[in-house]
Amino acid sequence: MNVKRIIQIALSVAIIFTLEQALVFLPNVQLTTLLILIFVSVYTFKESVIMITIYIILDTLFFGGFNLFYMVPMLIAWNLIPIAYHTFLQNTNNEITLGIFVFVFGFVYGWIFIPFNMIYTGIEEFWPYLTSDILFEVIMAVTNLLTVLWLYKPMMRIIKHTSLLEDTKTELSYNK
Repeated sequence: MNVKRIIQIALSVAIIFTLEQALVFLPNVQLTTLLILIFVSVYTFKESVIMITIYIILDTLFFGGFNLFYMVPMLIAWNLIPIAYHTFLQNTNNEITLGIFVFVFGFVYGWIFIPFNMIYTGIEEFWPYLTSDILFEVIMAVTNLLTVLWLYKPMMRIIKHTSLLEDTKTELSYNK
């Protein structure tokens, strides 16, 4: 990986983190999933995992240190995006397919946290926890869906015309 690519990944992390902090006052309303999806579609699998790991380290440091009950589920959940994108989604750029994926991801993200939070908080029953969290999962799922449907293609067109794609092996094609 060359210096230019490292700087691009660092800037991607900065964009994700900054936009997440700008919307932190709205629970589970964020652009993080959209941005990670966009950057994953531009970077290789390895570069995507590096970007996500750096983002999670920055995020956990900002919110008070390395809490493994917060950090581990984030690593698992966010890395599902590059795994899915580079395997069964087969590098698709179809915003409907991606929208359905990120809608489901909104629920999966919340479910990955359940066992960790149950252990951390001492909650022994699954259903009350799930019931209390379901509204936030719905908010994240709907936000993910809408942002991908509305913003994925326009943002990819912008990225397509920048130097971010120079080092990418994936060729992106869009209808104008």
